[in-house]
Amino acid sequence: MKRLSLPLIFLLTCAAGANAVAGPALDLAQAHFAAIGAVDRSAILRDYSDSAQLLWVGGPLDGTYDGTGAIGAVWDKFGAALGNAKVSVGAIEESVNPKGATVTAAVLFDGKSQVKVRYVLTYREGKLVHETWQVDPKLAIASH
Repeated sequence: MKRLSLPLIFLLTCAAGANAVAGPALDLAQAHFAAIGAVDRSAILRDYSDSAQLLWVGGPLDGTYDGTGAIGAVWDKFGAALGNAKVSVGAIEESVNPKGATVTAAVLFDGKSQVKVRYVLTYREGKLVHETWQVDPKLAIASH
């Protein structure tokens, strides 16, 4: 019985340790938000895979954008409208498994106007493959 419990304890300890440490997707998401706030087109586009998709829900840019060309054009429009913006990240959470990672966050972009966003970013092999930008004017953002 002891032989079975020791490996089980080892596996549970490793799993607990893995959950306690943030993965790289959280850092990638934070850098992505900062690049958007800084209107840094090259840094924004560097995050995406070639076949990435951006789903923008609400506001004047509402729509689905496929590939870095279409996504870059959207960020150009957004940057021109908002200008450089202070970025405040509220609740943020990362989920990771061997196939990829997802980050959800509440983000405030405060430039020429304020834009509150519920964000969902999906990464595979370190690249952003799917991004949902949900404009949410009522979103409560308590910065971390």
